[in-house]
Amino acid sequence: MLLDTSLCQKSACRTTITLLALSVLCFSRSDAIKPIVGNKAPDFRAPAVVNEEFKEVSLSDYHEKKFIVLFFYPLDFTFVCPTEIRAFSDRYEEFKSLNTEVLGVSIDSHHTHLAWIRTDRKDGGLGQLHYPLVSDLRKEIAEAYGVLNDEGVALRGLFIIDLEGIVQHATINNLGFGRSVDETLRVLQAIQHVCAHPDEVCPAGWKPGHKTMHPDPVKSKEYFKDS
Repeated sequence: MLLDTSLCQKSACRTTITLLALSVLCFSRSDAIKPIVGNKAPDFRAPAVVNEEFKEVSLSDYHEKKFIVLFFYPLDFTFVCPTEIRAFSDRYEEFKSLNTEVLGVSIDSHHTHLAWIRTDRKDGGLGQLHYPLVSDLRKEIAEAYGVLNDEGVALRGLFIIDLEGIVQHATINNLGFGRSVDETLRVLQAIQHVCAHPDEVCPAGWKPGHKTMHPDPVKSKEYFKDS
């Protein structure tokens, strides 16, 4: 009996396509990358400069004690980076009043961090810094937070972590433009409000003292009625 080879080829083709579709489906379900927001923040222990001294800093040391603003920047002795690092330092008391620690991270060594801190601001340095500057020389922290680019430096990622160690907020900027301390503080306050009032949610642009909403199809109308 002669076989129709064209039918065999078509059948094999259909089988291959079916297997490929199944493999893609299995990959999308089991191997998809989970979003970092809403999940436990990757822990780390790394050397840092704290008040011009070398110390080990661990993220878990702050759990159940403080909220954390963790931000990454590309490199020491660069251009946009010092403007951000200084801005967070200049506003540090505001974060402190909100029971929040700020941690800056780059792939530079803690020795380079210290040299930059001891460089005068007029010469592009940081001057006195009020929060730890963490060294990620092995690039493991940046990779864990998904901000390490193909050039081997961290994008401008910023993460707000709650008292339970859960990432509540994340933003990632490309290298050429900096972030807003005002917006970071605003989002932090919104997160803290929701944590303290789990039956409320904060609408767009919410600030302390503004009206919140109830996440309910009937009760939410109270907010929209007056908006």
